[in-house]
Amino acid sequence: MIKERPKILLAEDDFNLGLLLVDYLKAEGFFVELCNNGESALKAFLSNPFDLCLVDVMLPKLDGFSLVKEIRKKNHTIPVIIISAKSLKEDKLNGYGLGADDYVTKPFDEEELLWKIKAVIRRVPKSKTKNETTLISIGKYSFDYNNQSLRIGENIRRITERESEILKYLSDRRNNVVKREDLLKDLWGENDYFLGRSLDVFITKIRKYLKEDPNVNIENVFGVGFSFSVPVK
Repeated sequence: MIKERPKILLAEDDFNLGLLLVDYLKAEGFFVELCNNGESALKAFLSNPFDLCLVDVMLPKLDGFSLVKEIRKKNHTIPVIIISAKSLKEDKLNGYGLGADDYVTKPFDEEELLWKIKAVIRRVPKSKTKNETTLISIGKYSFDYNNQSLRIGENIRRITERESEILKYLSDRRNNVVKREDLLKDLWGENDYFLGRSLDVFITKIRKYLKEDPNVNIENVFGVGFSFSVPVK
């Protein structure tokens, strides 16, 4: 059986860089569809299945941040890496807040980008290898890690893959102190300021998801990390 090549959607309006990345990634075993504006990239995304999206921020017709937002509306799980010359803290935090899995600033090393792509794609099958349901009890909530959903009573909320990974990580270490740097390194592969701020955004969202059970709480442990407090049954 011929193994299907992973498919990448590349949204990049720089003609030379786009062709360079297409040639490089194809040589590394990927199928790449190049789109030179945000509207055509969104159309391609809605029409074809992809394993990962590489999105430049400064795109014509539909900017990269808006494109990522639209992608996340349709698909909570597909890995998204932003590639951009915009390197300000606010830009990076915006990208992570929209659901990007990584943010790479230009100019970048192609080999480093390749390893980031492989690392992000490699994480996806771990939560999608089987159709079986894995339910985790969190107070009054039922957390389905594989299907990325939180249920309390008759109410079901879909959450993103990253939110699901963080919630499972904390749940596996419930009622213990989790070091911030350990969480970042285990889930993102590195520990830096921007990823830490992105983590804070995710933690805030997860707290809101769990607010209907006052006995469940993610507490900040100053200077260390977090403690996920869940009542013991």
